[in-house]
Amino acid sequence: MERGERPWGTYTVLDESNGYKIKRIEVLPGQRLSLQKHHHRSEHWIVVSGTAKVTCDDTVRIVNINESTFIPIGANHRLENPGVIPLVIIEVQSGEYLGEDDIVRFQDDYNRVEEPA
Repeated sequence: MERGERPWGTYTVLDESNGYKIKRIEVLPGQRLSLQKHHHRSEHWIVVSGTAKVTCDDTVRIVNINESTFIPIGANHRLENPGVIPLVIIEVQSGEYLGEDDIVRFQDDYNRVEEPA
């Protein structure tokens, strides 16, 4: 089972096949992922523990336990944990290409934005 450590928390790939990937993502309290977009996949996020602050293009909203949100292909988005307990979501990725390198970062708390060449 693929597992990744990141500055904001961890992810674990739960299942993967042609056209989809399912991940468990844990975001530490007060942390957030980079503001990013994907060219080849959409994402559906279901909150299973904690509270998520979700940015999707110009909309920012709170997503609570047993609620979900959809991130379309090409939408600028960010996942944040504004709470005091770990945020756990199940992420369902759908698309023709689901590689970790399909990430365009615009803003990142951990200096992972690549400068244009």
